[in-house]
Amino acid sequence: MAQYSIPKLLADHPVLGRFRCEARESLAGSASSRHFGAGEIVQRVGDPADHVYILRRGEVAIEISAAHLAPMIVETVHSGDILGWGWLIPPYRSMYDARAMSEVSCVSLDSACLRACCDDNPALGYELVKHWLPHLAARFKAQRSQLVELYGAGVQ
Repeated sequence: MAQYSIPKLLADHPVLGRFRCEARESLAGSASSRHFGAGEIVQRVGDPADHVYILRRGEVAIEISAAHLAPMIVETVHSGDILGWGWLIPPYRSMYDARAMSEVSCVSLDSACLRACCDDNPALGYELVKHWLPHLAARFKAQRSQLVELYGAGVQ
């Protein structure tokens, strides 16, 4: 596998690449490489949202479940996607389960460090809002479509 640097990965990312260089450098300061094996839980609903992940390779299933139902996949995220947004909203808890569907390599951004960077640098916080929210909106739309598809299939 080719070597990469976290700053280069952030610069090449379709969302994070739109950030100013200084903002990406701040993000890189809270970043580390992570790996999850196929079937491994990346996060569970209600757990502290300590990390946000930028997928480099692999697929992760976003799941919801209820006591009487098996977990349902409402979205699958792929290479290049950003996983985790609970770090943005107090009390900073994961809002869904996420399970690696294959071997996953990602960059992990430390949420507490990221929030502190935003507090110290409001321009960085604004860049996150400006560039990250459209990404999140697209993800919500995809999840809504998947839920409609699942619900419709269950009603027939």
